[in-house]
Amino acid sequence: MTNVTDIAKSAKEASVSALQLSSEIKNTALNNIAGELKLNKEKILSANNKDLGNAKQLLDCGKITNAVYNRLKLDENKLRDMIQGVIDTKNLKDPVNNVLWEKNIADGIILKKVSCPIGVIGVIFEARPDVISQISSLAVKSANAVILKGGSESIETNTAVFETIKSALSKTKDFPKNMVNLIFSRDDVKDMLTADEYIDLIIPRGSNELVKYIKSNTKIPVLGHSDGICHIYADEFADINKALDIIIDSKCQYPAACNSVETVLIHKNIKDKLLPSLIDLLKKNKVKINTDESLKKHKHHLINDIVYKWNNEYGEKIISLKVVNSIDEAINHINTYGSGHTDCIITEDDLNCEKFMMYVDSAGVYKNISTRFADGFRYGFGAEVGISTNKTHARGPVGLEGLTIYKYKLYGNGDIVADFVNGKRKFIKQY
Repeated sequence: MTNVTDIAKSAKEASVSALQLSSEIKNTALNNIAGELKLNKEKILSANNKDLGNAKQLLDCGKITNAVYNRLKLDENKLRDMIQGVIDTKNLKDPVNNVLWEKNIADGIILKKVSCPIGVIGVIFEARPDVISQISSLAVKSANAVILKGGSESIETNTAVFETIKSALSKTKDFPKNMVNLIFSRDDVKDMLTADEYIDLIIPRGSNELVKYIKSNTKIPVLGHSDGICHIYADEFADINKALDIIIDSKCQYPAACNSVETVLIHKNIKDKLLPSLIDLLKKNKVKINTDESLKKHKHHLINDIVYKWNNEYGEKIISLKVVNSIDEAINHINTYGSGHTDCIITEDDLNCEKFMMYVDSAGVYKNISTRFADGFRYGFGAEVGISTNKTHARGPVGLEGLTIYKYKLYGNGDIVADFVNGKRKFIKQY
């Protein structure tokens, strides 16, 4: 039987040992992980096929959605990206023990702001077996210990990937034990959420319900997002061809992703130019359309339902369309119904672009580009532990930088505050 408290305690001890790890040791560990993933490719894919077989039965019974099933799939391309993500992380600059700034606050007193690991991070995710390698590689590079909990539907794949990573780390000289850990059950999650003595941060990656549950049942700080309600606003100055390409890619390239577009807002001045072609392309790609009275005259057999709730995260080939009267209405709609994840304007007008980027309150605000670019791998972070819509510590795709915090190091030589209070000494004013 798993004892999560013991795992968390040993992870805390490992995180302390990891503070002295050199960049060379961490990079060697990452090289070993990439190598072991290559060697165990067939084992991992075979485990994933078992999970897919079990998940298909759950899908047929309606116990999981198509979006969950699609996220579970691990093929040659995804495995290749997993390995490349580990290598890319290895090639990034070491994020730990960097002096962020330094100054003299008085004669002989030096203050430094220095980056450091967070400590122990608990990550709870659903149906994403590639998450284990992403988070493990980032944890290794940033010298954080991690406790992973995947969904039950991906238990075979998770176990195969975890055992591969554990084997790689065990072959790395001077690398602490228990830096990467895997737990399995819902009871384990409950125990993890109460282990605030040892765990410093929880990162959930999954449904709105999962994130809300975690936030309501732990004292540990939580970093993540509950919804991925992404918007595209086709401005009155949009290039129609760009708009069509971007909208279709944002919805159809991978509909199950949290950065897939869910609502498209169309300025009234271009609706007659954009809508006929857009609806035809959505039909071709088998995307169902939800809309409101603003599209009533554009009756089309593909249009599915009237939208009564604009904050829908579909996670599949369904999209909401709405005609708006102005850019201000579009911005207000996004800030009202969006989740602060990623939103895009399609326009050739610089003033409207800057207005949109200034006033849309989201972690990612884009111009003329697919929302599917909201990803740590595509940002060049090597990998990501998730996407955060928080407004503290880290926001957007969270990579290495988001897994570090900082400490202040103050160097003196027998200095006392009394000397400054009674006027014997003065602080150096720096602005």
